[in-house]
Amino acid sequence: MAAALLMKRLSASARIKQTASFITHLNSNPNPTNTPFFISRRGIASKLFVGGLSFYTTDNGLSEAFSQYGQVVEAAVVIDRVSDRSKGFGFVTFASEEEADKAVTEMNGKQLNGRVIFVDHAKPRARFDDGGMPIARGPPEKAAST
Repeated sequence: MAAALLMKRLSASARIKQTASFITHLNSNPNPTNTPFFISRRGIASKLFVGGLSFYTTDNGLSEAFSQYGQVVEAAVVIDRVSDRSKGFGFVTFASEEEADKAVTEMNGKQLNGRVIFVDHAKPRARFDDGGMPIARGPPEKAAST
């Protein structure tokens, strides 16, 4: 009986290590199914950051507003998990760099749903060395006086 319990523990430990290894692999190799194939494989699409959105702006509304400047591959308004409301910003992905540039010049500073929006090229997501979340280490050090 003790041997069976020990084997269960060992197999659980091995499963945990295998899962951790798999998660590390996923963090280092982003899953191409999260984005359309031609974006992840060829890198031809361009993602824009859209700030200052109204809380009533939806994914479809954002897509419709930007579709006049080119083929919108994806439009997403970022939603707060707790309140289930818009955070006031989102992302629009265009099929080409030229279309995205045109949208930036035309839409930056314009009104959408009663709010002036800010449009710029999206910055890449910050990656952390260990693949996890950053650790808060307290207040910043005070600068040494000269």
